[in-house]
Amino acid sequence: MTRFAAGARVRARCADPEGHTRLPRYARGHVGEVLEIRGTWQLPDQAVRGVSQREPVYAVRFPAAELWGSGSHSVILDMWESYLEEAP
Repeated sequence: MTRFAAGARVRARCADPEGHTRLPRYARGHVGEVLEIRGTWQLPDQAVRGVSQREPVYAVRFPAAELWGSGSHSVILDMWESYLEEAP
């Protein structure tokens, strides 16, 4: 079961975990929109520790202006569910 549906506004968590993460620093704390659910995949953050944990992965579109303060284009990132929270 997935937590977010296509069209949901989400915020990338502002986490700074120890060790490996696929959560890009430039996206942390920023708001985007879920475009689609890409399926359930192994969470690489745990896989490098030898732990098997599968999570839904979402394609999330972030406006460039949201990430960098300017730009009319968007950036689409594949993000694991634990990287995301609901946005107001």
